[in-house]
Amino acid sequence: WGSVLPALLSAAASGTQVHGQVGGSVLLVAERPAGFQVREAIWRSLWPSEELLATFFRGSPETLYRSRFLGRAQLHSNLSLELQPLESGDSGNFSVLLVDTGGRARTQILQLKVYDAVPRPVVQVFIAVSGDAQPPKTCQVFLSCWAPNISDITYSWRREGTIDFGIEPSGLFTDGQVLRISLGPGDKSVAYSCIVSNPVSWDLATVTPWESCQREAAPGKSSYKDVLLVVVPISLLLTLAGLLSAWH
Repeated sequence: WGSVLPALLSAAASGTQVHGQVGGSVLLVAERPAGFQVREAIWRSLWPSEELLATFFRGSPETLYRSRFLGRAQLHSNLSLELQPLESGDSGNFSVLLVDTGGRARTQILQLKVYDAVPRPVVQVFIAVSGDAQPPKTCQVFLSCWAPNISDITYSWRREGTIDFGIEPSGLFTDGQVLRISLGPGDKSVAYSCIVSNPVSWDLATVTPWESCQREAAPGKSSYKDVLLVVVPISLLLTLAGLLSAWH
């Protein structure tokens, strides 16, 4: 490796973000400027621990280094590094050092974030009960959505069967987990979908709220007040889990 140390020129390209899914694969691309003819390459994991992952020296690739990626790393002919199958603990920073035939060196930093696949969300319907035992002409509904055992997700809603899928922000609460809507007899077949997503996956669940409005005339049903007892503790639990994960 004597030719690497006296490199005449070193340039670093940092901040490239790459996303992967647990159980899948990810390709860490080694970018080369035009005219940069690579003679040697070194791939390393920088965080949470510094480990040698793969090298290319005198035309020969090597990946059999003792690291947490042993047996899961493949160095391609273009010197990009493929990791598979991905595990949740694989998130971290990686670097590749490229040295050309003239002794110039170029370092590239990549940030890998591995996410779990998003599970199907659970949607609950809560009705603001009126004093009238008959089905009301207007039904105030709260839709509560959450995805179990996962963090780093985004919640969004859409009204099915319309061109404009957007939902007014004034009807959203707790970071989009709760949607408030007002329904009338003309909305009997209107369905709403809760979409949960992260950078690598998404899923949805769909409900027809008016059916719950019709059933709400019976006693003993959950009211809109119950949404506070369900959503708020879940939101606090997910927030706490995210903080603990970030701390560790």
